[in-house]
Formats: sequence, structure tokens, C-alpha cells
Amino acid sequence: MTHYINKSFGTMPDGEDIQFVMLKNANGMEVQLMSYGATVTAIKVPLENQSMVDVVLGFENAASYIDSYNLPSPPYFGTIVGRYAGRINESTFELNGKTIQLNPNHGAHVLHGGEDGFSKKNWKIVNSKQGINSAVTLSYTSPANEENFPGTLEVNVTYTLTESNELKVEYSATTSEDTILNLTHHSYFNLDGHQEGITQQELFVNAEKVIEKDHQNIPTGRVLPVAGTPFDFSTSKECPISIDDTFVLSSSEEVAASLYSAKNNLQLLVYTNQPGVHIYVGGNCFDTISGKEGANYHPLSGICFETQNFPDAPNHVEFPSAVLKKGEHYNHRTIYKFQSKSN
Repeated sequence: MTHYINKSFGTMPDGEDIQFVMLKNANGMEVQLMSYGATVTAIKVPLENQSMVDVVLGFENAASYIDSYNLPSPPYFGTIVGRYAGRINESTFELNGKTIQLNPNHGAHVLHGGEDGFSKKNWKIVNSKQGINSAVTLSYTSPANEENFPGTLEVNVTYTLTESNELKVEYSATTSEDTILNLTHHSYFNLDGHQEGITQQELFVNAEKVIEKDHQNIPTGRVLPVAGTPFDFSTSKECPISIDDTFVLSSSEEVAASLYSAKNNLQLLVYTNQPGVHIYVGGNCFDTISGKEGANYHPLSGICFETQNFPDAPNHVEFPSAVLKKGEHYNHRTIYKFQSKSN
């Protein structure tokens, strides 16, 4: 059933309340969310030994999430990222014959929607479903020219916790005029909890190709085969100590990626209808902000599975189009499924 906790998770800088919601299924699995950034703050999964493990990084209160954007490299723990996940080269693109100049927030480039992107907004809880497959829908209206993106954008994100221990994330959006859009969910997963790194966990990515990038992590436009390279995770291998790359998914009908902890015999399976998944290992909080359970998050604390279109797609005609036209509907579905590997 859906639980609304009758306490504030914190307040926005302007004093607006930040709402907190917990979804729980019959197996005891819990998903905790807050309205700030439409953020997943905890995913607690039951293990075979009847204990629970919280498998996503995060903080104990909203103030720490807000403060984390002042870190040298903000982690975006658990948020919905938009309007555009990833980087846009030189903060510019062309749309309908016009050059759009966005507000840079990553050197000369735009990263994750700009300085004041969706992850910093206090979304509205607009709907909930209790009982079997409990769910909550959050909504945000992005005004025209926010961070210089064209069009007023109406966005809904629905989180559903199924009785099969799946967290479904479904996005929908419409725009008042043609624009670009690329949303993703930015949880950092660690199937062993918060006190250990992820390098002993096994990573699988169902991809034969990876997006080539330059020294600033900007796509060159080339798509390279992974065979025989360090990017080949077509068979499971230990998580790398450094990765920040977009993989071209082989099929929307199959598992896009997976993570496995032998310690907890717990597996995460990722499914999506998106053309790519950006894999990133990180979580560093620079000895500045304590994580949940007093954890000191470091560069190997978690791994992200950012299902999405390709970074900088508006500047590459060879990439899938990121244009959302007036009158069209944006639909993005991703599932994070947790199970024992023997299942």
C-alpha cells in the first residue's frame, strides 16, 4: 500500500514543504521518495536471510540533497534529470532553423538540464494508487524558456512498486511548442548497501556499441564496437573503477543491463524502451556531506544506469531524434527489477 508520512522531509529555500512518500509491497520491499527533484531517497530490498538492504545512495534529509549541488561535482542522487540528461556541446543546438543558446553550467556546456534543472524543482504529487502495485505520480510544469529551452513543458513521472519487486518509472510529457527532451532517473545503486564500494559487484550491459566521446566527454558522433575493448560487458565482469559512457542498447525487449552482488545474492535487472543507457560509477561527496547510515561516499560508492537518448543528440543527425513536437507525447519507460539470482 501507499504510505504518506505525516512529517516534512524538509523545506525548500523559500519555505515550501517537501513532501515524502513511501511505497511498500507485500514482500516488504520499500521505495521512499520526496517531491524535491522527484527523488528516490531509498529502495529497501528484502534478502534471502530475511534482512533488508537499502540499495541506493542518498542523504537523511532534504537539506543535504539541496546542499549537495554545492559540491565540486554534484551527484544528483536519485533525481529525475531534465530537460536534457547528459551534455549538450557548447550549450547550443538548432531547432526548426533557429539557433538555441542554453545557459551553460559545465564549462562551456550544459549538463543535466542546466544550473536550475528538474532535479532542483519541488514537484507536485498529483495522483497515487494504493494496494497492489502501489504508485505515485509527480508533476512539474517547466515554463517556456526555462534555462532557454523553448516551449512550456508539462511533465509527469509515475513510480510504481510491483508485487514482483520491480520499480517502474514511467515518464510522459507534452510541449506548447517544438523543443528537445531527454529525461532520466539518476539513482546510484549499490547492492551491498552504503559502507562498501561496488567494484566486487558484477556488471552486464546488453550492448555491442558505445558512443565515442572527446576529452570533455562530448560525443564525437561516432559509434564504436565494444568487442575487444574495456567497454565490453556483454558477459558479466567486475564493475570498472572509472566509467562515464553511453552504450547503444541492442534490444528494447531484453534486459538492458544488470548488476549482481554475490555477497547478498541480489541481482538488479534494468529494462527500458530508450535507445541508450549511460553507465556512471561515482557518488563522491568529498568528505563534506555524510550519506545515509553515516556513510562517507567516495568515487566508487555506486553505479548509475541512466536510461535515455544519447547525450548531445540534437547536434548529431545520426543519433535518434530528441525533438518533442507540439502535439506529440513523450513516453519513456524504465524498470528496475530486484531478485535473487537463482530466481
